[in-house]
Amino acid sequence: MKYLIFLILTTLFLQLNGHEIWVSKSGNDKNPGTKEQPMATLLKAQRKARELRRLNDPSIKEGIRIILKGGTYFLDETLFFRPEDSGNIHSPTIIISADNENAVLSGGVKVSSWQKAGPIKGLPKEARGKVWEANVPKVGGRAIEFRQMWVNGEKATRASTLGDGVLPRILSVDNENETFGIPVPDFEVDNVKQLEFVIHQWWAIANLRVKDLVNSGDSTIISFHQPESRIEFEHPWPAPFLDVEKNQNGNSAFYFVGAIELLNQPGEWYEDLDAGKVYYWPRESENLTMAEVIVPNLETLVRVKGTLESPVSNIIFENIGFEHTSWLRPSQSGHVPLQAGFYLLDAYKLKVPGTPDKAGLENQAWVGRQPGAVEVLNSTNIIFEGCNFQHFAATGLDFIAGASHSQVEGCVFSDIGGTGIQGGFFGDDAFEAHLPYNPSDEREICHHIKISNNLITDCTNEDWGCVGISFGFASDINIEHNEVSHLNYSGICTGWGWTSTVSCQKNNRVHANYIHHFAKMMYDVGGIYNLSVQPKMEISNNRIEDLLKAPYAHIPEHYQYIYLDENSAYVKIINNWTEKDKFFSNSPGPGNEWENNGPQVLDEIKNAAGIQPEYKHILNSIAK
Repeated sequence: MKYLIFLILTTLFLQLNGHEIWVSKSGNDKNPGTKEQPMATLLKAQRKARELRRLNDPSIKEGIRIILKGGTYFLDETLFFRPEDSGNIHSPTIIISADNENAVLSGGVKVSSWQKAGPIKGLPKEARGKVWEANVPKVGGRAIEFRQMWVNGEKATRASTLGDGVLPRILSVDNENETFGIPVPDFEVDNVKQLEFVIHQWWAIANLRVKDLVNSGDSTIISFHQPESRIEFEHPWPAPFLDVEKNQNGNSAFYFVGAIELLNQPGEWYEDLDAGKVYYWPRESENLTMAEVIVPNLETLVRVKGTLESPVSNIIFENIGFEHTSWLRPSQSGHVPLQAGFYLLDAYKLKVPGTPDKAGLENQAWVGRQPGAVEVLNSTNIIFEGCNFQHFAATGLDFIAGASHSQVEGCVFSDIGGTGIQGGFFGDDAFEAHLPYNPSDEREICHHIKISNNLITDCTNEDWGCVGISFGFASDINIEHNEVSHLNYSGICTGWGWTSTVSCQKNNRVHANYIHHFAKMMYDVGGIYNLSVQPKMEISNNRIEDLLKAPYAHIPEHYQYIYLDENSAYVKIINNWTEKDKFFSNSPGPGNEWENNGPQVLDEIKNAAGIQPEYKHILNSIAK
């Protein structure tokens, strides 16, 4: 009831005017922030709002509205919302686009002054005379490194072998020497300094920086830099796959990325860090003398962060665009994930299996978390309404810890390298990933978060093992009436820990979502996937279809529409429409209830899943 009252009050607040602070790209931060004399940056508008609250100005009784005129605001630094920025239940702070306008916060930098490139050493024959070049943009006097690029709002492709045909397979694994044997590549790289090896392994991929390539007869031995080399060859799950008995779908597939020798198709680009140049083969429709080309600089655009004693509260983002973020860890330290994009900091197989929580556990793992374009920590009553999240290298929106009574509704998440929406605890560098999470201070737990009527599509396009929506150790999470589509792995994932011990994850609900076109590149997937004990977990009235059979899956039939993975317990699965009767439980715990799931579920339930009528307009915001 408390959460319902909060939502009703929030809806009322959105209709109030409050004190207005206007921001315009043509404004001036010395201006008072009126509609006629707007400020120039959200940073200074935020500071003005903070001062109004510090002084308890009478004008803020009905709230503060920071109104951004349309256009793209390129940020020089992450915007922090701290406890001093908090509103209250009667006087929220609203950051909103002006009526009928779209304001965008961007972490990117423009690339300009393109010109036709002359001879480039190593450039493939088919690309010669077709490639353009520009100087790598500088920030703070230094050329920036980047892994993504967008041309007129469309993502370009980092030069790779991914689009050059059927992916080759590894030939052998040498764990002792930390090398793979692979077929001799059909290209020669003059300098492997920026070359990466991306390998498909079960439900994840790994990005490994190449140290050396040595031909040995009809094969090539490839080695890698540290620390990812040690982690890749020590960690047991998910490991490279060798189809020794030749009864599966072949060994692990791989591709290369990050060399001028791989730039062989329109739409591909390469950044030469030594030369300070970026090279691009334009698509037929693109004129680089007029095009807007953006590369990412910031990893996080907005961070809402309080403390347990003093949380940030009552901040609303309405009709705001968030665009262009970076993530450079794969270029700096490699990227070897455990699951759902959480990368391994350390992992190895136990010589003697068993831990205090799990007698048969054979491995240990400590993980890191990809950065979110927008991050929320130790905050309450934070709302995202009608916002557009796109063009990110890693996670879109992340409720990391201590977030409660918050809502994401009517938003669009698209063109995202990692997971669209994420929340809860997943372990860290000091907490082993297979342990149950029960913090002594319950304020650390993410709880009472509603994710509804959002479109999540074309996520996981950098890290194939990420998902559409993912919540780990959290409680009272309500994920309902979203459309989740076009993903390389699973649709909606709940739970973490691989543990049978009851923890803080409970009372979660996945209801009436429409999930389709998933499992494009990975397997061991679920349209809806649950892990570990989840008392009073409900999966109901969802519609799941168009499961895509991944071409490089080791076990092609290992896919399911609803998947209860290890130690899932006390989960109710009811009235979910799926195009096939294909479900799976892997070592489940007790108390799971399956009732009326499959193609026989009524059309009334099937057709009611997904985005509700009042939010259907967001389906027209991007090409499907």
